[in-house]
Amino acid sequence: MAVRSYDKLYMGGQWVPSHGSDRIEVISPMGEDVIASVPEATSGDVDDAVAIARQEFDRGAWPRMEVSERIGHLRRFADLYEERTDELAELITDEMGSPITFSHLAQSGAPAIMISAFLDLAEQHSWVEHRPTMMGGESVVRRLPVGVVAAIVPWNVPQIVLMSKLVPALIAGCTVVVKPAPESPLDALFVAELLDECDFPKGVVSILPAGRDVGEHLVSHVDVDKVAFTGSTAAGRRIGEICGSQLKRVCLELGGKSAAIVLEDADIPKTVDGLRFASFLNSGQACAAQTRVLAPRSRYDEVVDALAAMVGDLAVGDPHDPVTEVGPMVARRQQQRVVGYIELGASEGARIAAGGAEPPKDLEQGWFVQPTLFADVDNSMRIAREEIFGPVLVVIPYEGVDEAVAIANDSDFGLAGSVWTADQQRGAEIAGRVRTGTTAVNHYAADFGSPFGGFKASGIGREYGPEGLDEFTELQSISILAR
Repeated sequence: MAVRSYDKLYMGGQWVPSHGSDRIEVISPMGEDVIASVPEATSGDVDDAVAIARQEFDRGAWPRMEVSERIGHLRRFADLYEERTDELAELITDEMGSPITFSHLAQSGAPAIMISAFLDLAEQHSWVEHRPTMMGGESVVRRLPVGVVAAIVPWNVPQIVLMSKLVPALIAGCTVVVKPAPESPLDALFVAELLDECDFPKGVVSILPAGRDVGEHLVSHVDVDKVAFTGSTAAGRRIGEICGSQLKRVCLELGGKSAAIVLEDADIPKTVDGLRFASFLNSGQACAAQTRVLAPRSRYDEVVDALAAMVGDLAVGDPHDPVTEVGPMVARRQQQRVVGYIELGASEGARIAAGGAEPPKDLEQGWFVQPTLFADVDNSMRIAREEIFGPVLVVIPYEGVDEAVAIANDSDFGLAGSVWTADQQRGAEIAGRVRTGTTAVNHYAADFGSPFGGFKASGIGREYGPEGLDEFTELQSISILAR
């Protein structure tokens, strides 16, 4: 689709002017030029959107519909969304630089699958349960909508994250105010157009692109009942602090530094081929990327050499070219951040086995970083402990499985992980010892039917699956005593 600007915000199903005059410029990570602009929402716009959401939740029809009726509205949206995934993939590649093959797979295709998965699941979910009581009566346990939801979405996989919040919240009967990241507002407003096109009920959804200060105003708004946030751990701590002070419900999906444990019996070519995707998906700008490879000392050089060959072979370039595997970083500051970590790793004593801090050859324009592999890494180094969020991979040696598990768990994060082995059962047993929210054997990919989220500083709460529906509900028990 042709990239275009917007002049209005989407407020409760209506397109309205912002209270302010500031605009967010969307800059192409490839061309480094402004390709579109949108209104930047103000605190006053947030107040208006929350008031509309509050009114609809307290007195409107949406929360009072049968779940089946809400599902019907969302199925019409889902059908339209699926028809437009190609346009959406192109748009996200334009605005944040995701390689187009990944955009088709994960930036638009996967969200379409997620929407349908949630709707199918909702039809089977236990919204009301009847239980016997200890006093001989009956307890009716109801799952009720939590209320007005603030959904705050990052720039890296904006549609997966948006749909993981918006769809289950709407199914549950909540009203939603969405704040997309300023780097990627276009795909969120495209969704607003789809909601318009399928004649979605008014008053239920608002979409307000804005920066951090306006986002904090939304989080702290007294009429917001639940905050669903995906982003950095630092921002998550601040949101958790605000929500804790108000006893406001919150779900935080934060950072990661995931370990891929390569066992001695692993097929190294197959493992490296799997890590080509699992470690460098979305140009490394993914919270669940497998960025720490733990290799047995007995095969350490073999693993490093194979990974170095793979990293050096990654296709870096125009994100609209289907052969590109690593596109530009989303912004100049992100490029500089990643290059800074590459320089830091070298200064810490790690060995650059592939890549480096120099710009990729023949790519003078665009916010590119060379895919980089560090060897001879100790888990105490900052490049092994801090989330870099770019195409940078470290290889850490270990002696024995117990040490591998200890290194994997020696992290502030606990989002994802993987084990690579010829023995799947043993791999699953080892995966179960790693303190992360999701682990996998011989691959890594999240499953939309299973809960996704983190231990430790990787967050609070879960998305996907029935647990993702329940995040947007409150439990109410009604006890009935027979007479």
